Amino acid sequence: MSSNEKTLFGHPMGLYVLFFTEMWERFSYYGMRAILFLYLTKSASEGALGLPEDTAGAVYGLYAASVYLLTLPGGWIADNILGQKKAIWLGGICIMIGHGVLALPATPSIFFLGLAFVAVGTGLLKANISSIVGELYPEGGAKRDAAFSIFYLGINLGSFLGMFIVGYLGEKVGWHYGFGAAAFAMFFGLINFKVNGKYLKNVGEKPNKKASYTYLYVVIALLAIAVLSVTTGMLDSIQLANSMKYIISGITVGYFIYIGFLDKSLTIIERRRVGVLFILFVAIAIFWSGFEQAATTFTIFADRHTDRDLFGWDLPASWFQNANSFFILVFSAPFAALWIWLNKRNLNPNVPVKFGLGLIQLGLGFLVMYFAAQRILDGTLAGMGWLTFTYLLHSLGELCISPVGLSSYTKLAPKKYYSQMMGLWFVGASLGNLIAGLFAGNFDEGNVDAMPGLFMQFCMYGAVAGLLMILFQKQIKNWMGGIE
Repeated sequence: MSSNEKTLFGHPMGLYVLFFTEMWERFSYYGMRAILFLYLTKSASEGALGLPEDTAGAVYGLYAASVYLLTLPGGWIADNILGQKKAIWLGGICIMIGHGVLALPATPSIFFLGLAFVAVGTGLLKANISSIVGELYPEGGAKRDAAFSIFYLGINLGSFLGMFIVGYLGEKVGWHYGFGAAAFAMFFGLINFKVNGKYLKNVGEKPNKKASYTYLYVVIALLAIAVLSVTTGMLDSIQLANSMKYIISGITVGYFIYIGFLDKSLTIIERRRVGVLFILFVAIAIFWSGFEQAATTFTIFADRHTDRDLFGWDLPASWFQNANSFFILVFSAPFAALWIWLNKRNLNPNVPVKFGLGLIQLGLGFLVMYFAAQRILDGTLAGMGWLTFTYLLHSLGELCISPVGLSSYTKLAPKKYYSQMMGLWFVGASLGNLIAGLFAGNFDEGNVDAMPGLFMQFCMYGAVAGLLMILFQKQIKNWMGGIE
């Protein structure tokens, strides 16, 4: 950042352009996501699709996984063809079109096509907008971490407004009114990016390199086959979703092997850093597989097993997801200040310790849900406090992991693979979302007795993974090669 550059609260104006673009995009994404699983599972008499829980969970998982999986080719396109700015712009247009399609009362096939547009657009936008945030701070350090926390505030402000407005419209007025509101939100984001993009100057203007288009053609062909297969009913969504677990894992491992071992142009320090990025990838996949149950199993719990009466009014079940956004809005700034305050005193926990703390809090949240699920086995409705406290723990865990992880990926990624490594970060979210969707298939009306045990599984996954991160934090930090 140059000394004569215009700033606001010590940060370049470009950060706030990205803040508001991401805010409106997350309004559209999380707003639609808040009602998606309900729309898939509610009956046709309620204006919804009426799918069984296992099928709906698979469809949701495939969609949510695709949203983040496509950040990998999205990063490649930015690196090799468009540059990050153009990728963000085209991605936003695709997202707006997709939500517009969802707003039209149509057949399931057309609805799934709309989901595909949203997924493709998010793949182009999501990784690249985060990459530009990192490029605004070439000096790195705690200030970059603070910038990502501010950026994360925009994400959660958008999701809070989106779930509040789209959730109400979808559940109380009409499903397609909610989807329409998501389309308008992305439209506002595009206007902001176009009008105020001048503050980004030359950041993200040009691709880093030029390469063969073969990779892009393969991705387009595979995506077209997948969309046609699902929309025409050629493939069973549950089998496809289960297969995707292994496909995503295989693609990711292959990418890390190629970058970390086969590309001889990287130094030994860069290769060790790639190893750290892989460890962080595994950790974030575990975290998101539990955290993203907010839109699936937790929504089922809110809709069917929670007393939602507030002064005689039945709260929309989707609004409970807003507890996460509320807590992030409350605690984002204090956490950003905390990291800087600790850093000045040489007390700032290193990256693996922060990840460990976040995973442990994820496990504690599922411990709360274990006890909540025990209470509803006799048909009693649980109080709203159970879900609220779980969201508090998961939100604090998110603040220990997500903004810190995003910042770490921008600092540790080899320059040659900058946007693609950011794409790999979001592939971790892809795998987590897919598992969360498949896991929701176990929560049907005839399987209530199994609910406590299912929640306890994720309690153990989070706690054990977190303890391992803390136990091996010194070795991981050494591989980071001096990067904090």
